[in-house]
Amino acid sequence: MKNYTTDQIKSVALVGNAGSGKTTLAEAMLFEGGVIERRGDVDHQNTVSDYNQIEHENESSIYSTVMYAEYNNKKINILDVPGADDFVGGAVSSLHMADAAVMLINAQHGVEVGTEIHSRWLDRFNKPAVIAMNQCDHDKANFEKAFESVKDSFGSPVVLAQFPVNAGPGFNSIVDLILMKQLTYGDEGGKPEVGEIDAAHQEHAEELRNELIEKAAENDEKLMEIFFENDGLTEDEMRSGISTGLIARGIFPVFCVSGEKNMGVGRLMEFITNVVPSADQFPAVKTKDETEVKCDASAAPSMFVFKTSFESHIGEVNYFKIMSGEVSEGMDLTNQRTQNKERISQLFAPYGKNRTKVTKMSAGDIGCTVKLKNTSTNDTLCGSGASYAFPPVPFPNPKFRAAIKPLSEGDEEKLGEALNRIHDEDPTVIIEYSKELRQIIIHGQGEHHLNLVKWQLDNIYKVESAFHPPRIPYRETITKAAQSDYRHKKQSGGAGQFGEVHMIIEPYLEGTPEKSTFKINGRDYKLSVRGKEEHKLSWGGKLEFINCIVGGSIDARFLPAILKGIMEKMEEGPLTGSYARDIRVYVYDGKMHPVDSNEISFMLAGRNAFRTAFKNAGPKIMEPVYIVEVLVPSDRMGDVMSDLQGRRAIVLGMSSEKGFEKISAKVPLAEMSKYSTALSSLTNGRAMFTMAFDEYASVPGDLQDDLLKAYEAEQDED
Repeated sequence: MKNYTTDQIKSVALVGNAGSGKTTLAEAMLFEGGVIERRGDVDHQNTVSDYNQIEHENESSIYSTVMYAEYNNKKINILDVPGADDFVGGAVSSLHMADAAVMLINAQHGVEVGTEIHSRWLDRFNKPAVIAMNQCDHDKANFEKAFESVKDSFGSPVVLAQFPVNAGPGFNSIVDLILMKQLTYGDEGGKPEVGEIDAAHQEHAEELRNELIEKAAENDEKLMEIFFENDGLTEDEMRSGISTGLIARGIFPVFCVSGEKNMGVGRLMEFITNVVPSADQFPAVKTKDETEVKCDASAAPSMFVFKTSFESHIGEVNYFKIMSGEVSEGMDLTNQRTQNKERISQLFAPYGKNRTKVTKMSAGDIGCTVKLKNTSTNDTLCGSGASYAFPPVPFPNPKFRAAIKPLSEGDEEKLGEALNRIHDEDPTVIIEYSKELRQIIIHGQGEHHLNLVKWQLDNIYKVESAFHPPRIPYRETITKAAQSDYRHKKQSGGAGQFGEVHMIIEPYLEGTPEKSTFKINGRDYKLSVRGKEEHKLSWGGKLEFINCIVGGSIDARFLPAILKGIMEKMEEGPLTGSYARDIRVYVYDGKMHPVDSNEISFMLAGRNAFRTAFKNAGPKIMEPVYIVEVLVPSDRMGDVMSDLQGRRAIVLGMSSEKGFEKISAKVPLAEMSKYSTALSSLTNGRAMFTMAFDEYASVPGDLQDDLLKAYEAEQDED
């Protein structure tokens, strides 16, 4: 393979709903680009993309696949991404790196939920999009209806660059509005016969071409002037205007293809190489510290790792994009996270599990390397003269969680290693070793997502395990002031143990001052503040520890021990064993023994005094509440609303967004168990949702009673 310069490199992500034909189109592109001699197909599981065993088992894309094709003396990097929402991580990392996207639309169905999911990420990353209407040869293809749904979803920037002459089973001809020619294909597809447009379609083609010219001219003032002067644009001027419009996301041109029959694919690739912008045409990328890095091959070298995979005979494979400069074999780069040197011993242009060896890559190119010592996804490697650290891929928040436990007690370490490797390959699988819940929690994008993690553990890593319902990370706090004292006394020959602590506790509210007087159970307490410590708790909230000791009733050296005892009890709250938070503690009196008092005595006295006071201070349990946003087709709105209300949801608002109804609600985490599965069932897979932590809120009284009873029963069993 030749060494391509930055302006000769185009990187596109193939995005769209599951079943829109991304993998099949990628196969045709590789065939047209001469990378493969024969096209595989999904049914026979012999495509370059979807090559993993797990993808063959599930008959769908699970991971993104990096490929390339050489066409028109240019290199097209092709990133084929999963269409299902459960595996959106591959789409996100690919779109983060790609220069543009080819959004595939199934001509039978038009815009689907996966289209909407990927289009939202396109908006977020501000990426150009070319729309490819695929499966125009299907007997249920309805090009006009599908195009209208695209227009409704993407808005005014959508414009036809092609339209099919005969969509349906006999599809073999396309009118190209840029070339103003008719492309007719043989039964095997490939290179078309280029001819004049049939008279029956000429007038319609001229109308649509004028729309395309106007849209192209809108994005460039000079072209707009030429358009008005000449009442049109030349083909080259149109290309220039479309390219400018793509960068500004002011135009989404629509093409017609049949990936399966390889019709329209070569023309799409020609458009990508001639018109779709390369990385150096975009604004500079910003690092974590806001430094702007231009995609310039003459600059100091830097590369960003966006994907990691493992292969049994090779080990770890790191996929990267060259952000600046040139990287060549044998070059030493510094990992900006670890500050360790990494030698790039080999460079490859990958296509699926296969790789073409290259000696050098320029800014804007995508490739892979092997045998790096300590580099993983989201790492930046820099050469001499650069010290950039690029922001990580903004993977979506998890939407599903489960606890996992090995069936064999001796497999804990083996399970941990396997889960960490699975996370490295798919960062949207998040592993949490929860000390609080005493469980290993796996977070993912959906139930199907985590079921495939289980499949990998069973079939690839040979670790038998089981999923369990995850515990909820409740919090405990108080609602009023309470007083308590406790004497710890132990005598068993020799030196004994003695410590007595008197304390008052009250709710801690940010910004409220400490008190000097209390009236509790008819008794007045007057305190004198001697010292104050504020402790920000790692699990959220605060503890304020106030020393009100007068007259030396407790020596100052024992106060840290009292605090330690209180903290121990806050880590295992008195009600349900959950973390306690937002409490102010006044230690105002106590007693010591000249011989028997020691730190452990006061630690135990402090812990027990706190526990008693807590139970008398109007204790309450708080639960994590999430903001949930659901995009649902209007005809399923009622069902989804009813389901949310059954989950104790508080609806915050409703609106319309790109043909979907959007529901925003606050929902307790305890009610979100298997919500992704329920939502899919309610809407036939046509809805999607996101969730993000919002706050802790009090649980209803009846639920608190149930939680207390369950905890007591659990303690009795132990």
